[in-house]
Formats: sequence, C-alpha cells, structure tokens
Amino acid sequence: MPFSLHGIGVSRGYAIGRTYLLQRNQPEITEYTIPDAIVEDEVQRFLNGLDLARQQLREIRTRVPPSASNDISAFIDTHLLMLGDVSLTEAPINLIRSLKCNAEWALKVQRDLLVQVFEEMDDPYLRTRKDDVEHVVRRVQRILVTDDPAYLTEADYSELANSRLEGRIVVADDLTPADTILMQHQGVLAFVTEYGGPLSHTAILARSLGIPAVVGARNARSYLGNNEAVIVDGRQGVILVGLDERILRYCRHKQQEERRQQRELNKLKGKPAITRDGVTIRLQANIELPEDAVAVREVAADGIGLYRSEFLFMNRGDSPDEEEHLASYLHVIRVLEGSPITIRTADLGADKQVDGGRGGPVCTNPALGLRAIRMCLKDLSMFRPQLRAILRASAYGPVRMMIPMLSTIQEVFQVLRLVADTKRELRDRGLAFDERMPVGGMIEVPAAAVCAAQFARYLDFLSIGTNDLIQYTLAIDRVDDEINYLYDPLHPAVLMLIRNTIRAGQKAGISVSLCGEMAGDSRYTRLLLGLGLTQFSMHPAGLLEIKRVVQDSHVGELTKIARRLLHTTDADKYAELLKSVAQN
Repeated sequence: MPFSLHGIGVSRGYAIGRTYLLQRNQPEITEYTIPDAIVEDEVQRFLNGLDLARQQLREIRTRVPPSASNDISAFIDTHLLMLGDVSLTEAPINLIRSLKCNAEWALKVQRDLLVQVFEEMDDPYLRTRKDDVEHVVRRVQRILVTDDPAYLTEADYSELANSRLEGRIVVADDLTPADTILMQHQGVLAFVTEYGGPLSHTAILARSLGIPAVVGARNARSYLGNNEAVIVDGRQGVILVGLDERILRYCRHKQQEERRQQRELNKLKGKPAITRDGVTIRLQANIELPEDAVAVREVAADGIGLYRSEFLFMNRGDSPDEEEHLASYLHVIRVLEGSPITIRTADLGADKQVDGGRGGPVCTNPALGLRAIRMCLKDLSMFRPQLRAILRASAYGPVRMMIPMLSTIQEVFQVLRLVADTKRELRDRGLAFDERMPVGGMIEVPAAAVCAAQFARYLDFLSIGTNDLIQYTLAIDRVDDEINYLYDPLHPAVLMLIRNTIRAGQKAGISVSLCGEMAGDSRYTRLLLGLGLTQFSMHPAGLLEIKRVVQDSHVGELTKIARRLLHTTDADKYAELLKSVAQN
C-alpha cells in the first residue's frame, strides 16, 4: 500500500531507487574506575586514540578529488582542527585524572558539555555545528572501544566503500562529511536522514554535490525496509513508498524535467538578472569559509552579500588576531578579482566556551542575551582586531563591513566611533585602507525593522536577515522540532517588517539586500520583488534558479499585488493574493 514520509527538503531533485539502510552500530559507553597506578596509561590510550583518528581523517582527505566541492575538504579540515582543540584533548585528560575514569567515559562527559553549549546558541548555523562535535567524538570512541587494529583503520570503509551503494538511496540517522566523501563517487542517488536541518552537514554537502536529499525524516528506518523501492523528492521533502506504475511514470517525467531545467539554468551563468519590465536585480552569495569563494565565482554572482566570519573564532582557546583575520579576507578578495565583498563582524552567541575562550557565565536565554554586536562592544579586545583587518582589506578590493543584530541606534553610534578611531590608528601606523569603506547593518530584530528609517539615516546600506527576523517576530525557534511548523516566512507581520525596511532604504537612498534563507528560496522570489527588493544574497547553489525566476517576473505587476496583499485583513483573500504572486 502506497504511503509517504515527510522531512525537510534540502537539496532539490528527484531520485528513484532502492533503499540502503545504513545501520551504524554506535559503541555503548559505560563508566568504570581506573586504578591510580594505571591512570597515566589510560591517558596514553586516549592520546593514541586521538592520533589514530587524525590518521583516519587524513587518509579520507587524500581520497577527495581535486574537482570535488570545497565544502567537503573544509568539513574534514574542521574535524582535524577539533582533534587538536583543547576542549577535546586536554579537558578529557583532566577528567581521566580527576575522576579516575576510563577515556571513553571522560570523552562522553566532555562531549555532553560541549553539545549543551552549542544547543543554547541562538544562531541556527552555529547551533548545528554541534554535529561536528558528535562526529569527532564518535570516531574517537569507536577507536577506544575496538580492539581489532585492522578494523580501526577501515572503520569508515567497512560498510560504505563498496559497490553496493551504486544506484541506491542511503537512509541513515545522520551522515558525516567522511561518509559523504566515500559515497560521492559510488553513484549514490539520494540521502535521507532522520536528523538534521537545512544547515546540517548533509544538507550543505548534498547541495554542493547536486544530490537530492531529505533530512529530519524522523524514524524513517522504522518504516522503510532495506532494498525497498522509493522515490525521494528533495525539493518538497517527501519520500514515497509502495510505488505503482503511475507514480513511477510521473516521477520519471519530473526527473527529465529537472535535468532539462538544470541545463537551462547553466546557460544563465554570466547573464544579467533583469526582469521582463527592465528592472536590474543584483544576486549575491553567502559564504561560510574562504574556500567557498570559488563557488561564488563559478556561478558568476554579483559578489558576496554575506561573509560570515565566525569560523575564525570556533574550536580554539584564543581569539584570532588581526593578521589571521586579514589573511582570510584577502584570500576571498583574490578569488573574486574585484567583485564586492560584505564582511559581517562576529555574530557569536553568549556561550564563551566556544568563542575564543572568554570566561563568564552561560546565558540562561542566549537568544536574548550577550551575542553579536552586543558581545563585540563589550569585548573590544576581540572586536578591534577584526575592525582593523576589515579596514586594511578594503585597500585591496571593494569591501563593506556589516554589523549583525543591531537593536538600538546607540549601537550604531558606538560602532561608527570605533571605526573612526580605528582609521586614525591605521593612519598613524602608515597602513592603507579605503577611507570611504561602507558600513552597514543587519535588520534581524523587529525593533530595528520598525525603526529602519532611523538606522538608514546613519548607515551606508541595510541587509535583512530573515532567519532571525522571523523567529524573533513570531517567537518561534525554527530548529525546535516541536514548534518549527509555526515558522512562517509569509506571516503578514514578517512581510510588513520586510517592506518597511526596504522602504526606509529607498527613502534614504541606500541599498537594501536580503540575506536570509528566503533569498535563496524561489517560492518567495516574486513576492520579495513585489515588496521592492532589488538585492538578494544566498547560497551559491540556488543563485541560477533565482535568476531564472527574476528574468520571468514583471516587477510592476508584482508591486500592485503585493500592495493589495499588505492591506488586506481577510485571511482567504490573503491566501489568494499569495497564490497570485507565485503564479505571476
């Protein structure tokens, strides 16, 4: 009997194939006491496990072909860095010595502490980085509880590195970056995982590889048998089971249509994004790491609208210095060869254990606590090196600085004074920078959106961060599985705040972009055009599809519909107008 399973579609495309249930047996970790005489032997056993884990990851990295996505190598490098971080090396050793416990248990205790820190973060991207901790810890734990050396060196390949995966749809609880590397050249058709979200490893890597993927399909392996024929719709997040010929014919037709559309999308590279009525739209890209700049260049984006700098602060015991910041920015500048780059200053949460080792209590409500610009203004020893580096980078290319999580105009004044002070410092040092480097702010707090005109008066540009704006406006945690169904980008309050921000920018004569997930979702493109948006910033993988929608849109007609939409109070009429915008 046909039925369907639902999760989160994170990588578009259709796949028809048979399932391969990946049953990875996780080691059972129990605590036992280590006699005093052999505590140091236990410490050495732990260190040996770390060394072997590093060897395994280095071996996996050698298998990454030069043509592979930069995301893959970046994730492996991240895991290698974590295996050298004091939070996963020294802290467990201290626990072994103080608790007289076995190494696996000490690692489990430390993992639980770190995961809790990440889970309390407000930033969705940073929160999902707890996956890195889980993957690294599991790797070391498998090594520690396994006595067979041969198994240790082949731990990652015993099930994955074989031809059985060709033409299969892999169903797992979760997938590591190493898993993905081993699968990418084996003809895997699609991924389905029980956990994860739009910003998880599986989602990012699947998009980079162009493989359909559905994540967050809870208990999928309880409903699916091994070698069972299924269809995966990576756009809608649906897994169809119990296939008949009618369903198969439909899906094959959709596959053919998807491939045809992709060929057509590839033809859009390098072409301008101009609507049917002649409005030019700027399409920029979001990046997480310097290596991501290559993907931006490949899709011929109009520059980078959001360069997240948080990676510089993660998995280390100190803060990055000025030269470290500068090196990462210059790498991107060189790759983009003159395209504009918008660098967001550090948007870290309130949890000090993972942001440079700064001490202090963990905030009980990080979403409303010390994060982003609030933290930067409080900790100038962290903030000033980044300000200096961004300004110095502006001497080598068109660089803009963007301030996250602004909520008061006083924060803007403080930042502008710091920028002016930093410029004087650099002049005294004889260092070059762009005297007119633009300074903008992110509108992601409802208070800032309501008062957008005030911010627009003093800033050079605005950028709407819809991820946070939506969850703050609706009081919805979008990564909370219990309530994320209430996360609605089309809520009237959200659209009104977006429109208010765009209008404030228009009146002040400054640019307004949108860099949240809405920007890269083609379902919302026409609506955003109707609201007056002329600059989008998104993951590079989605840029060509957005360009296609832009070229097929008429801004004048969309503006009229959007105006009616914002002024209606009738729920049925609202839904009708939303449908009309999508079909325009």
